[in-house]
Order: sequence, then C-alpha cells, then structure tokens
Amino acid sequence: MTQYVTFQVADCLYGVDVTGVQEVLPPQPRTPTPLAPATVAGLVNLRGQVVLAVDLRERLALPPREGDEPMMVVVRVGSETVSLLVDRIGEVVSVGPETFAEPPETLPVTLRALVRGAHRLPDRLLLVLDVDQAAAA
Repeated sequence: MTQYVTFQVADCLYGVDVTGVQEVLPPQPRTPTPLAPATVAGLVNLRGQVVLAVDLRERLALPPREGDEPMMVVVRVGSETVSLLVDRIGEVVSVGPETFAEPPETLPVTLRALVRGAHRLPDRLLLVLDVDQAAAA
C-alpha cells in the first residue's frame, strides 16, 4: 500500500507520496520575486527557512484562482524544500498497485508531463503528481 496526501486544483484530485511531504499549511504571506517565471508565486518564510512557492494552477496551465488564498503543500525536492500552492487540501489515502494505471490519454499534454499515473478510487480519479516536475519553475 502507498499513502498519498491529496489536494485539489480546479476540479482534479491530485496526490503526492506522503513520505515526500514535510507539512500542509493554511495560506501564508508570500514575498514577490521580480523577474521569476510565472509559475513562481513568491517566497515564503517558514520558521526562518525561505521556501519557493510554486503556483500549481499556473504550472498546470489553468485559469487563475478566484476567491480564497491557496493552501500550501510543502514538499522536499532533492535537498530543497518547495511549497506547492493548491486550492484545497484533502486527506491521506492508501491505495494498492491494483488501482494504478498510466496517465489517461485524455489528459492535456501539459498535464501528462506532470503526472506519473492515476489511481482509480471508488468515487473519482486520483492523479499522482510528479513532484520533481511540478516544482520545476
């Protein structure tokens, strides 16, 4: 069994391996980073550690977020810590290899490059995010 921390961006449910998640946080103040790529939403100070914030909506080529500030899923990418900005935090789910499939052909090309595969849950599809690719600004 593999456990994933789940979150929502737009109408899709995504998950990242729980072993790569440092923490999940409510919205935090961000410092803008001039001349950074559009996917970089700024820098966040997490208890003295400066962390890059990557806007997954921008990374996934989705329309800008309306309303609430984004939640943060703080992950480790190599030796770095990166914050992924998401719409909503879900729960931790456990899934086995029998529900896993390659990324669906119906996914847009921009999304397929960021997804390792999908798990068929009873009520929806869980897209497994490739954290290394998603965090690459």
